[in-house]
Amino acid sequence: MLDILDKRLRATQFRTRLTRAMQDQNMSQSALARAIGTDRSTINQALNDDGARLPGAQIVGACAQALGVSADWLLGLSDRPESAAALTAAALTLTEAPRALIDERIFAWHQEAAGYKIRHVPAGLPDMLKTEEMLAWEYGPHLGKTTTQAINASRDRLDWMRAAQSDYEIALPIYELHSFASGTGYYADLPADMRHSQLDQLLDLGTQLYPRLRIYLFDQRQVYSAPVTIFGPLLAVIYTGGHYMAFRDRERIETLSLHFDTLVRQASYTARDLPGHLQGLRTLIV
Repeated sequence: MLDILDKRLRATQFRTRLTRAMQDQNMSQSALARAIGTDRSTINQALNDDGARLPGAQIVGACAQALGVSADWLLGLSDRPESAAALTAAALTLTEAPRALIDERIFAWHQEAAGYKIRHVPAGLPDMLKTEEMLAWEYGPHLGKTTTQAINASRDRLDWMRAAQSDYEIALPIYELHSFASGTGYYADLPADMRHSQLDQLLDLGTQLYPRLRIYLFDQRQVYSAPVTIFGPLLAVIYTGGHYMAFRDRERIETLSLHFDTLVRQASYTARDLPGHLQGLRTLIV
């Protein structure tokens, strides 16, 4: 009896979803019949049979292809109407990453994920925590408009991100802050007074925004991470330098979330340790 009931429910769901897909595509019974190479009566029966009988697999598959949905969705085996090809295409997108402060794509992802926890491994120091002098030093040569205009526009977006009610977890390799404080490598030309101001800002914001903002420092000799941002359960983005690789499928988001968990678990300095560590770094600035 339960088996018959289950088949009736599945058949009812099939008819409902087939009707919805036809409406979404503005396709009549006759048009669908022509598209799949059958007669109109076959489609009419599939839509109006109130029993437990489903059309054959060939008809279901042909209808799904003609309507741009998946056969699994029509049969109630999936809650996603997209076809397998569409799901694969949507699962990974490759977007150009301009050398800018907060570009349109990154800002849109933050807006989409407002309220969710955002977990971030930046390519350097996180932009949203930088002083305006630091932003001008780093991005000035790459901005298409005056540095002041670009900084002001980006500052508004950075302020929005800070106020978006999202918790932030940021993981940085220890050497990044050490290199910054000592003015070596990438930061070799950064004046000492700007490094002092930036460390002070990191210390102030790390204290003011805690616990909504938590910064962890990991030893990259023990664990490595490419630049990655995880926008709650919605998507995960890997930064390659010239492009963003954005994943929306649950499996990859969970995999990258577990990777971030490892960074936090193996962190040499936790968010509570950060103020003391930043104070110690001040002695490296000469």
